[in-house]
Amino acid sequence: MSQTIQRFVALDVHKNYVVVGAVNTRQEVVLHPRRVSLVRLDGWAKKHLKPTDAVVLEATSNAWYIHDLLEPLAARVVVANPYLVKLIAASFVKTDKRDTLVLARLLAANIIPEVWVPPLHVRELRALVSHRRRLVSQRTAAKNRLQSVLMRHNIVPPAGQIFSTAHRDWWDRLSLSDSEKLRARHDLAVIDHLSPLMEEVEMELARLSVDGFWVDRVAFLVQLPGIGLLTAMTLLGAIGDITRFASNKKLVGYSGLGSRVYDSGQTHRTGRITKQGRRELRSVMIEAAWVAVRFHPFWQAKFERLADRIGKQKAIVAIARKLLVVVWHVLTAQAADRQADPQAVARSLMTWATRYGLATSLGIPRTLFVRRELDRLGIGQTMNRFKYNGNYYHFPLTVPPIVTDEKIAVER
Repeated sequence: MSQTIQRFVALDVHKNYVVVGAVNTRQEVVLHPRRVSLVRLDGWAKKHLKPTDAVVLEATSNAWYIHDLLEPLAARVVVANPYLVKLIAASFVKTDKRDTLVLARLLAANIIPEVWVPPLHVRELRALVSHRRRLVSQRTAAKNRLQSVLMRHNIVPPAGQIFSTAHRDWWDRLSLSDSEKLRARHDLAVIDHLSPLMEEVEMELARLSVDGFWVDRVAFLVQLPGIGLLTAMTLLGAIGDITRFASNKKLVGYSGLGSRVYDSGQTHRTGRITKQGRRELRSVMIEAAWVAVRFHPFWQAKFERLADRIGKQKAIVAIARKLLVVVWHVLTAQAADRQADPQAVARSLMTWATRYGLATSLGIPRTLFVRRELDRLGIGQTMNRFKYNGNYYHFPLTVPPIVTDEKIAVER
């Protein structure tokens, strides 16, 4: 750092205002805590912050906005983990002014538990994944309400997708009270409204999967059993930059899939998973694990051995944790999985290419898309065809090289 830090400034962020205070290197208060509205924060910061200041704020819903606002004005801007700060500086006396000075003093002592500040493209992906998750939750709630109507009246639904438009006449003919019919009609309307919105979000995620930021990583995840396009994009949004995890244990801990440990004196025991980390990372790994143990012989054998010893629920968590370790290895090494079956990987890549007409939108045949991604993975060089949905697809005789945004920039 080119300039010596002279002040350690802390912001206690609230919905409509922040409380700002600062201490010097000797932990002396040099800026007594004061309230600044978020509307005035930009002007206040430009007037009072100095290039030799270090600034800290806790991670909140608007932390990234404030971080980006202050970063050009100070020598350093740190975003703190609020849970760990609470553990370090727990107190029976809690006020905004006190919290602000505690943050400033922790920064001056260099014991702030920092969180990674994701770049804009990671934030955008996380927001899109979170938006889709909310839409899925709303649609699932509507479907559950409709299912409860059928259960209350012992109604057996017809075969097929009972919430599709093809079955609307069947719903209208049900012998229900007028109020129940109205609620059912509204829930069906909610499903009709949310489904195209979800499809639009998924199309955008598919587009991002071949964007320059992510295309070099998606294939290494899609090759793994249980991980499709949406799961891969969720993982990439949650993980961000894989190089910030020095080991697979760090990534497992970040996901909350690591076990609780008590090791003191003569006592050593492990407990349930910590669940401290990104929830979406943990949940999609559990979902991927269930698919892997169902369709992949290697993971199926591991699951059966574990299930006999510790039960199915604990076994699937263990498989999710092991599969996440594989995720770390393939992303870090940019290499194919050791258990990868080229034919199975080709089918997964074909699904990726087919979904929402992705290969067509790039102006290339699906088989060429699959061939390029297999070459990126470094597997299946001797394959000339693969089976997908009962049909055989042949690779083109010549395959143009993969051109990334980085290569285009160099050529220009």
